[in-house]
Amino acid sequence: MVLTEDSFQANISDYSRLIDMYAKENRIDDTERMLKKMNENGLQPDASIANVMVHMYSKIGNLERAEEAFKILSSLGFQPDTRVYNSMIMAYINAGEPTKGETLMRQMETRDIKPTKEIYMSLLRYYSQRGDIDRASRTSSSLQFAGHPQTMETCTLLIEAAAGADDLDKVIFNFDHMVKLGHKPDDRCTAAMIRAYEKTNLLDKALDLLMTLEKDGFEPGIVTYSVLLDWMAKMQLVDEAEQILNKIALLGEAPPFRVQVSLCDMYARTKMEKKALQTLGVLIARKEELRPNEFERIISGLIDGGFLRDAERMHGIMEAQGFKPSQQLNLALKSGRLPLSMR
Repeated sequence: MVLTEDSFQANISDYSRLIDMYAKENRIDDTERMLKKMNENGLQPDASIANVMVHMYSKIGNLERAEEAFKILSSLGFQPDTRVYNSMIMAYINAGEPTKGETLMRQMETRDIKPTKEIYMSLLRYYSQRGDIDRASRTSSSLQFAGHPQTMETCTLLIEAAAGADDLDKVIFNFDHMVKLGHKPDDRCTAAMIRAYEKTNLLDKALDLLMTLEKDGFEPGIVTYSVLLDWMAKMQLVDEAEQILNKIALLGEAPPFRVQVSLCDMYARTKMEKKALQTLGVLIARKEELRPNEFERIISGLIDGGFLRDAERMHGIMEAQGFKPSQQLNLALKSGRLPLSMR
């Protein structure tokens, strides 16, 4: 109200204080209203306001507006500090543009500003989740060069990155390196190892690994058991899959939702109608959580098992969720038969 009074003679500092308070409370509409009011009164954002805007827009994931604010800082001749750089880099990572974030990191280095460990870890997680082992390794090296030794988490992320890239040699190398550093394999990194062996169909190697680790005191957890169950389900080894399901139950935890996809696919292909429809019911009840590849797997399993009506129903749900079925799947539904490549 005071800002509207001509006699008050509001200056940039008054707006800056209000904008800072609104931004800290995540009141985006009020912040932008203040910015608009300020512009209408012929005042342009200063470095302080631009700084606040970078943090705010980065936090809410509005990359375009964060970039605009960052450019304002540059145009004013203001050198961003560590906090501003970190906010922008995180905004790029969250927006799926990590290379732009790395460019800013190099810019920081030229100014003798060290990126935080959290920034390196965020980049490493991003590349790990996408199976980009080369960039993940490069980020890990940069992290060590910056004075942060490899931890259990960084080792595990490298193992997962290599597993996602289907590079078994690098999976084994990073796993062995982790052990040499003195870190004891846990449920998560062991699961990544099993997943890598599954992709190369080396069941004997996977079982040997588990036996060796168990001799050293390792106890498989829900993540490792879930990967093993999925493998048994794909091989249609019903008894073995159900034994693993029982082991998950003995841990005192409900089976992860993703396990239901594996079970439904297995029961459908082995024509175990009652169990197939039970697990299908669980999946339909939580259809919003299903990914496109999981819909494909469920529908393919139902077709292969001869449950065409249920396959058509899931096909309709998939499309209603906004996912486009593959051409192969559409043809299989029309013909009622799966091509060899989908069996």
